[in-house]
Order: sequence, then C-alpha cells, then structure tokens
Amino acid sequence: MPESKIDGLLFDKDGTLFDFKTSWGRWAAGFLASIARDSAHADQLAASIGYHILTNGFAPDSPVIAATAADIAEALLPGLPGTDLQDLTDRINATAGTAPMAPAVPLLPLLADFKTRGLRLGVATNDTEAPARRHLAAHGLTDSFDFIAGYDSGHGAKPGPGMCLAFLTRFDLDPRRTAMVGDSLHDLEAGRAAGMRTIAVLTGIATRDVLEPHADAVLPDIGAIPGWLDQF
Repeated sequence: MPESKIDGLLFDKDGTLFDFKTSWGRWAAGFLASIARDSAHADQLAASIGYHILTNGFAPDSPVIAATAADIAEALLPGLPGTDLQDLTDRINATAGTAPMAPAVPLLPLLADFKTRGLRLGVATNDTEAPARRHLAAHGLTDSFDFIAGYDSGHGAKPGPGMCLAFLTRFDLDPRRTAMVGDSLHDLEAGRAAGMRTIAVLTGIATRDVLEPHADAVLPDIGAIPGWLDQF
C-alpha cells in the first residue's frame, strides 16, 4: 500500500464519532422533561434550543449541535427564571456525561485500522472534557486516542483553532498532513484556521451543500475515511 500523506486525524465527537440525532435527541428529551414544569413548558424550552420533540430532531442552528454547555444553558435560561447560569451549565454537563451515545459506525475496528497506518488520533469537542471521556470510555475507545480535548481543556472552543493547534503541537504534526474531521462548520472552520485539511461527514445535522465549500472531502461517515486515505 502506498504511503499515506496524512499523519494525523483529529475528530469531532458528536455527529462524527457518534450519530448526532440518535445520541443527543435522547438526551434532550430526557433533560427537558427533568427541568420543565409541564409538557407546554418543555415545548417552550425545546424551541429555545432548536430541538423538535415530536421528530426528535434539531434545527440547523441549534446550540446543541456545536456550541458549549454554557451556550445551551444561556439559551434555556430565559425560560427558567430564577435559575443560576452556572448551576444549569453544571447540570447539563452532569447529565451529558451519561447520555447514551450511538456510534456512527463500528468504531474499534476503524480506529485500529488507522493505528496500523501509523496515524496519530485525537478528539476535539465542544463538549467538556470529562463527559467526552466518559462517552469514549463507555465504548472502550479511550486508549484508541492519543489526544482528547474539550472546550474547557485550556485550548478554547471551536470554531477557534486552539484544540487543533494543540494537537499539532503535541505530536509535531505538519498541518498539511493532518485532517480535522467533523460534521459542522465549527469543525471545518477550526481545522482551516489551523492550516489543516478538512473532512466533512454527514452523520450530523448539516447538509452536504452547507459543508462542501469548507471541506477537502465530504464523506457519508467516518467509515469512508480509509478509502479516502488510500487515494494517496
């Protein structure tokens, strides 16, 4: 097999490693039920974060897709008078850590394939680091990654390039030989800002026409990455 021109892959978590709608729809339904006074109040709160209860889907601009727990809490706060922003953020983080994640594809064999190619692997998520690690650990994936960062890990949040730059620096990677893989514009903009190649996947909410102008490749899911690598 010819030598790959990619030395590292940095993955978003939600909508990339894990199918977004299946995983976070379950969380949103349960969380809103736990904080709402009644079903009408739950509908109001759902609208504030772009979640559609009946379809278990999300609006393209929902903060649940690519924003931080603090951003989600801020969107919910007007509907929860008397609630402290930090307390609500902490509650979101606590429940998010136990959210049942649905892998987008069988992950262990795929990540093993990347390792046999000699690639450095990382995760850069706008989730907080602790829940992200719990999600990975629940599927036996923690040891598959060389780098795991959340928005609270000291590198900032996407679309800023901080997590991407930290991954590059940690392993002395050439950004031109490293790819950021994600399902949202936040992911692709972060990768581009760091000088990396960008791979968009369609296991999130954003559509091909939204992602394609910002990506070097648009793939149905991360299971198609080995074929993309083989072209080199």
